[in-house]
Amino acid sequence: MLADDHPMVLEGVAKLVEEFGEVVGKVEDGRSLLEVASHLNPDVVIMDISMPSLNGLESARHLQKLVPRCKIIFLTMHADSAYITAAFEAGASGYLMKRSAGSELQLAVKTVLAGRRYVTPLALRGEASLKDFLGGGKSLFKLLTSRQREVLQLIAEGRSTKAMASLLNISTKTVEFHKAKVMETLGMHTIPELTQFAVAHGLIEK
Repeated sequence: MLADDHPMVLEGVAKLVEEFGEVVGKVEDGRSLLEVASHLNPDVVIMDISMPSLNGLESARHLQKLVPRCKIIFLTMHADSAYITAAFEAGASGYLMKRSAGSELQLAVKTVLAGRRYVTPLALRGEASLKDFLGGGKSLFKLLTSRQREVLQLIAEGRSTKAMASLLNISTKTVEFHKAKVMETLGMHTIPELTQFAVAHGLIEK
């Protein structure tokens, strides 16, 4: 199953996967991914980190509970080691760059289905190795709860309090509570500050 908010990327990755496997579903945001994956029970999900409504890292955390047997491979433009560490903390088995060779996708899928983890050589700089990204790393959002991270992303996307409440199926008062806690925890006081933080941590694209 594939998840990316760029249709052309979805189609391109689908063609690559179809050379060695079957694409059972394609979605363009994190919430759709969770809904569809819970019904399709895919063996592997290949997804981006930056997606609307619910980013890839949060989607991966939820996906691990919905479809525990599913292997997750991130296919993203983010090469920073902090993203790779966060990806594996969220439950990923593989990490690829969008500028990786097409043949590397098949290698990554075979590797994770064999029960091992895979990181593209493009992200392994200098003396870095896969073990450097596994365990012991600090989560980018360890001070925020899962719900607070969801609210942060939606704030950065410019959603109104009412829209957030509807999407998350909670009251507007609860949304405001989470928003206040996010600001308090991060030591931020304005929407632009929160938006900049969200962009810097891959919740939304610039």
